[in-house]
Amino acid sequence: MSETISLKINDNNLELPVVTGTEDEKGIDISKLRAETGYVTLDRGFKNTGATTSAITYLDGEKGVLRYRGYAIEELASKSSFVEVIYLLIYGHLPSHDELETFRWTVRRHTLVHEDMKKFFDGFPSKSHPMGQLSALVGALSAFYPESLNPNATDEEENLTIIKMLAKMPTIVSWIYKKSLGHPIVYPSNNLDYVTNFINMTFGQRTEDIDINPVAVSAMNTLLILHADHEQNCSTSTVRIVGSSNANLFASISAGISALWGPLHGGANQAVIEMLEKIKDDGGDCDKWINKAKDKNDPFRLMGFGHRVYKNFDPRAKIIKKACDEVLDKLGIDDPVLEIAKKLEAAALNDQYFVDRKLYPNVDFYSGIIYRALGFPTEMFTVLFALGRLPGWIAQWKEMRTNKEPIGRPRQIYTGETERSYVDISNR
Repeated sequence: MSETISLKINDNNLELPVVTGTEDEKGIDISKLRAETGYVTLDRGFKNTGATTSAITYLDGEKGVLRYRGYAIEELASKSSFVEVIYLLIYGHLPSHDELETFRWTVRRHTLVHEDMKKFFDGFPSKSHPMGQLSALVGALSAFYPESLNPNATDEEENLTIIKMLAKMPTIVSWIYKKSLGHPIVYPSNNLDYVTNFINMTFGQRTEDIDINPVAVSAMNTLLILHADHEQNCSTSTVRIVGSSNANLFASISAGISALWGPLHGGANQAVIEMLEKIKDDGGDCDKWINKAKDKNDPFRLMGFGHRVYKNFDPRAKIIKKACDEVLDKLGIDDPVLEIAKKLEAAALNDQYFVDRKLYPNVDFYSGIIYRALGFPTEMFTVLFALGRLPGWIAQWKEMRTNKEPIGRPRQIYTGETERSYVDISNR
């Protein structure tokens, strides 16, 4: 017999089914609550509400576990390429050699962005925020690929839209960086792998070839893998709820980008560097700022330490710390801001105040440091986050469509005025 939870409302006894996930997570199915009782639940921010079932990502914040399709993030980060992880998230299994080569080849065939896109891209002010540009450009892709608007597309047609989104995202991100410098864009080079091609388009020049350090490629691969999906967060939920209206993939991803733009979501790694810059400008006295962080009466907080989901440690941080150390060591970076980061990291890992409160450095702390070391300006950090999160968004959108989930429509508890009579303007 299936497990149920009894809920008594007035004289009604309601039996609510319990849904058990494959990792023994349990949820109470309240989908018929309003229809049978007239009541709804109130859960601000949906902190205790499962909006869907999903087979993509498993996260246990208490134990510090993150798995994509059952594979531990530690194994994927050390053994897979970002493109393999893209395939895993979207199609549900690790690709065979032939599947991977076919997938790579297909993505490479679509890396060019329609030349007409550059006409209105050129109209963006040079100082406009990169995330605003990214959201607008991705949304505009639907105008160039109207076949993507068909909510009843065949699997083959839908997959082609997915491939186009994956292929054009790195090209668009590189455009945005080049525009910030006033430099001409660098076209994709289809003889390069996904990550190397992106770095070449971003830092390459039309006037000369560049040597791409394999350490930079490895670090970018790791960063993108670690950011590829993270369960039902703000931007992912946005992608799913927009897609539930039968909005096309480009519009749904554009909405996810806008959600990620918010500083409470995607801007954490940028906030880390801004904090380090602030400490440097104040003279670089780390002890002073560590003491400020310990003072409960001081509003200052260390950015990039602790995590609202992971209660013990962020499993991604352990992986990225190694990549961070390698980048700083092998690239020979001489940057006072990054020296301050090392001192703060040492303090957080050894100071009993931080140890007791489990305020360990998280993935945002290390990713901000790596992006800076690779040469990205801070305003590009959230755009890079979006590039990494893209396959997770696509996988979630695809799963939502495959499951034929109903259109998202949260309820509310109305707290406004009760019915009142209209007052003519002459009497107001």
